[in-house]
Amino acid sequence: MSLVKEIAKRRTFGIISHPDAGKTTLTEKLLLFGGAIQEAGAVKSNKIKKGATSDFMEIERQRGISVATSVLAFNYRDRKINILDTPGHKDFAEDTFRTLTAVDSVIVVIDVAKGVEEQTEKLVEVCRMRKIPMIVFINKLDREGKDAFDLLDEVEQKLGLKVTPLSFPIGMGFDFQGIYNIWEKNINLFSGDSKKNIEETIAFDDVDNPELEGIIGKKAAEELRENLELVYEVYPDFDKEAYTKAELQPVFFGSALNNFGVRELLDCFIDIAPSPLPKKAEERLVIPTEEAFSGFVFKIHANMDPKHRDRLAFIKIVSGTFERNTPYLHVRHNKKLKFSSPNAFFAEKKEIVDISYAGDIVGLHDTGNFKIGDTLTQGEELHFKGIPSFSPEHFRYINNADPMKAKQLDKGISQLMDEGVAQLFTLEMNNRKVIGTVGALQYEVIQYRLEHEYGAKCTYENFPVHKACWVEPEDEKSEEFAEFKRVKQKFLAKDKQGQLVFLADSSFSIQMTQQKYPNVKLHFVSEY
Repeated sequence: MSLVKEIAKRRTFGIISHPDAGKTTLTEKLLLFGGAIQEAGAVKSNKIKKGATSDFMEIERQRGISVATSVLAFNYRDRKINILDTPGHKDFAEDTFRTLTAVDSVIVVIDVAKGVEEQTEKLVEVCRMRKIPMIVFINKLDREGKDAFDLLDEVEQKLGLKVTPLSFPIGMGFDFQGIYNIWEKNINLFSGDSKKNIEETIAFDDVDNPELEGIIGKKAAEELRENLELVYEVYPDFDKEAYTKAELQPVFFGSALNNFGVRELLDCFIDIAPSPLPKKAEERLVIPTEEAFSGFVFKIHANMDPKHRDRLAFIKIVSGTFERNTPYLHVRHNKKLKFSSPNAFFAEKKEIVDISYAGDIVGLHDTGNFKIGDTLTQGEELHFKGIPSFSPEHFRYINNADPMKAKQLDKGISQLMDEGVAQLFTLEMNNRKVIGTVGALQYEVIQYRLEHEYGAKCTYENFPVHKACWVEPEDEKSEEFAEFKRVKQKFLAKDKQGQLVFLADSSFSIQMTQQKYPNVKLHFVSEY
């Protein structure tokens, strides 16, 4: 089958939201439609022992939150769909920002009762900056929540989006009766029977039809007609081009837990969402349909299978096809590598694939060759842009709690840092190790994983640092730079790549340093 046809079938998207809005539950239900799993697990429910398919780390199951982005794929109506379910918790935002470099479009999940929350605002801002097409899914309609029009206003104002509803709820919470699908002109009735996997739909192209009263009752029918009239007057018609350019965002309503409104979302999504898009490299723009393979690492996950100490590097294929046992150029190391067992992910199962196409995500077993942002190509030198490390906001010394296990601790820290869980700084003065993270919860995750995956114990000690600044001198041999290094030696460290970092103890000291040493530039992102 031709390359162009295969690529046109692909849809790669991420799901983003504030914690607890129902991202992981929505992912589960989408997999259900793809026939990938027979019974979807709710994230927090003590009655069902089955956890969510996309949460495989022990710590995720205990807490009922997702801490690592997981990759899942399924086939639906002759399309191949790749989902990246991202962590919502703000302490793991960095993982989410990186994942957004690997998706072509996004579904934003919003809780009907809580409306737009702060983490949603941050993530949507990144999508807006990168002009990623978004669809909004307003979730949990079977609970009491805000009025639909108020929610649409909130999405427009707080997230700065321009929305158009493609479905509209009939009642809400206790009175919730179903959804009118504006996109397909039909009514989907809510039975409230959560045992049924997929709800029935009634085709209904004319809401003025008197039969409507018989189906949902007189009061609800009148309300629906008034609401739809308002929708048609106030909101623009859906325009696919505006959506693809990220200038218009369609909105769907539903309840992921009851598998309601999810099929409508999915059917519309596969029609309108973009297939794999071109990506900018420093050298040139790379088009997906080019024959030659290229791709980049956006995530590394150690120990996916606790029985084997394995590391998987997740590669987003940007162009061409990736074939098993074919040597490809690792641009940073300038050497050829070949992979005998590249993995694709179909729900719970990892499968070894012979060939993957642009838009797909492949997991490659890694013995320590890869770090985040690395490029693989068929031979051309390319560097894909936009995979930053942010300045951490929390800093702690890490100490070895078991002197017999020093080697395991070093190995564990090194691998976890390659994964991008946190950043490691080694002080110039005494070589003490400092771990910097975006959120405090990561320290627990690191401690837990060091003990359970590497058999090493660590303790932390506070280290009062305000921000890490990457140092870029205009002239490394200048006296100014030498003085800077002498005066600030207590606060200087090297990151894992060996770049010089200034660990400032307050924003005041950053200001003073910039005034005193104007030719030494300070950056808050490592990708300068």
